[in-house]
Amino acid sequence: MVYARGTDTTPPVDFVGQAFVNALSAQIPGRTISVYGVDYPATLNLGPSTAKGAAQAWVHIVNRAAECPATQLVLSGYSQGAAVIDLLTADKPLPWGTNTPMPAAVAGQVAAIAVFGNPSRRVGGGPITAISKTYGPRSIDLCITGDPFCSNGSDVTAHAKYGGVVDQAAKFVAARLR
Repeated sequence: MVYARGTDTTPPVDFVGQAFVNALSAQIPGRTISVYGVDYPATLNLGPSTAKGAAQAWVHIVNRAAECPATQLVLSGYSQGAAVIDLLTADKPLPWGTNTPMPAAVAGQVAAIAVFGNPSRRVGGGPITAISKTYGPRSIDLCITGDPFCSNGSDVTAHAKYGGVVDQAAKFVAARLR
């Protein structure tokens, strides 16, 4: 799993990512999940920070796919981390940086994508399921009701409640792993 954490959270994997990894592990007993936390600033300076995250994730994903061609990749991110994943997968330009599309050869190894509190839903043209023809069908893009970062909601506290929906994402991802 390649995971991009949210803004100002502790690296390498924030509370949403760890809860998601735990939930996915429970869904696929006997299988191993290796988690790579994208090493990027994750600061409030969203444009440059998100672009750095996408570039760093791109290098890791492409190298991992080449080194381990039988490995299935899961991409995931929370908040700004979801925007990092969007820059790798979206078919259209996004407001927080230049898209860094992954090579077509890598697409076959990406089994699933799960993002939480994705700002693209609000200001980037829609959820990942709508902004990526290649990756949308194998993606789940969760936005909690009221979360102002991914909807027109006004409940700032909703943005910190994604630990409660990780089971839904884990079930979705587990169903897509061979």
